[in-house]
Amino acid sequence: MQQLLRFIGIGGSATVLQFVLLILFVQVFGINEVGASALSYALSAVYNYLMNYYLTFKSRQSHWHTAPRFAAVCALGLGCNTLVFALVFAMLPLYLIAQCVATAVTLCVNFLLHRYWIYRGDPS
Repeated sequence: MQQLLRFIGIGGSATVLQFVLLILFVQVFGINEVGASALSYALSAVYNYLMNYYLTFKSRQSHWHTAPRFAAVCALGLGCNTLVFALVFAMLPLYLIAQCVATAVTLCVNFLLHRYWIYRGDPS
């Protein structure tokens, strides 16, 4: 349970970091919104990976082993979020509720993929 709470906390802080960087890149540095969004997502994903690697899962595996899996999980997470959002929104056209459901489902999927695929075999 403590591991899940660390995972949620790091994910939440990565989300906050992404929004702060996005605003900073657009408002202070004048980067176009699409570029700023991509850059802020990429930087927050690196932060997310490193924090989970060292704090949540205390990994002893090499980054050569875990980083490609993390990238694949990021891609799967995007697909999962989009699919769940679309399905819920089609049944209940309230986008905030749909996003909450999609976020919850994606969180569970991401945690399981991190725990049992990316960091499999590391101490909990």
